[in-house]
Amino acid sequence: MDLNRIVKDLEAERDRIGRAIAALVEQARGAISGAKRGPKAKRRPGGITAAGRRRLSLAMKKRWAQRRAGKSAPKTAASKKRKGLTAAGRKRLSEAMKKRWAERRKSAAG
Repeated sequence: MDLNRIVKDLEAERDRIGRAIAALVEQARGAISGAKRGPKAKRRPGGITAAGRRRLSLAMKKRWAQRRAGKSAPKTAASKKRKGLTAAGRKRLSEAMKKRWAERRKSAAG
C-alpha cells in the first residue's frame, strides 16, 4: 500500500470537487442576477433622457395647472393639514410626562 499515492489521489479528488463547486456557485450567481434583470434589461446611464424629462415636466405642469384651477379631487377631512399642539395641550402633555418619569424613577429606585 503506497500512502503517497493515496494522498495524491485524495488531493486530486479534492481539487476536482473544488472546481465543480466553484463552477456551480458561479452558475448560480449568473442565474440569480439574470432572473432579476432579464436579458434585455440594460439601464441607461445618467437616468432619464431629455425627451423623458420634457414629458415629465409637461405632465407635472398640467397637473399643477388643474390643481390651481380647482379641478383636482375634493379634499376630505383626512387630507386637511393638522394643526400643532396648543399651548395648553403642550403644558398638559409636559405635566403628564413629568409625572410618568417621576413614577418610573421612584419604582426604579425603590
